[in-house]
Amino acid sequence: MLFGRIESESDFPLWTPELLRDRRRPVRPLTPETATPASVLIALLGSDSAEQGPSVILTKRTQDLSTHAGQVSFPGGRAEPTDATAEQTAIREASEEIGLDPAAVRIWGRLPDYLTATGFRISPVIARVDAQAAFERDQREVEEIFHVPLSFLMNPANHQVRLLPAERSPTGELIRFYAMPFRGEALTSPGQIQEFFIWGATASMLRNLYHLLWAAWNQHRRLAVQG
Repeated sequence: MLFGRIESESDFPLWTPELLRDRRRPVRPLTPETATPASVLIALLGSDSAEQGPSVILTKRTQDLSTHAGQVSFPGGRAEPTDATAEQTAIREASEEIGLDPAAVRIWGRLPDYLTATGFRISPVIARVDAQAAFERDQREVEEIFHVPLSFLMNPANHQVRLLPAERSPTGELIRFYAMPFRGEALTSPGQIQEFFIWGATASMLRNLYHLLWAAWNQHRRLAVQG
């Protein structure tokens, strides 16, 4: 299994993350050492159907938060002094935000840290979540909980490149970013089709996951051909 292995293993696929920080200017001089540590959970929700495959759990944040209000994001947040690891931060935050039972989570690995323009160093933690897991949103932070098929997110045809003109940019400069618009139901509003705009740091981390999985698939294909 790819995610259960470590990068020091000789047969781990060679890959290069595409994006390790936001492309817009940070709010203050920023390095990995000065950024506020945080974690998100890239939770792969299992499926009872082999054909359907896993999906990724995402949230739409409420409109009155101080940062990233109304945006789509992974469950997660800043590290607390009681968190011994990035994995503990990700699981604790997912439990608080979407009511995810830690017992339903099996950690598989991490992607490289990602620096946001708002001053956070995010550790993306990849985990498998039981198909029967229940969810309950924190109404102060989470407006909707939804999940997107991994096959949709890992299809480069759905990775749009968007431009924010300089006159609309908060820093007065042209910003290029990835977006993955998705139409679907929210777990919190069943039967109602909504538009979810996945972009920014969330889309960038998904783009890095795509590069990792693509490298692993190519390696597996080469080994199969070699026999």
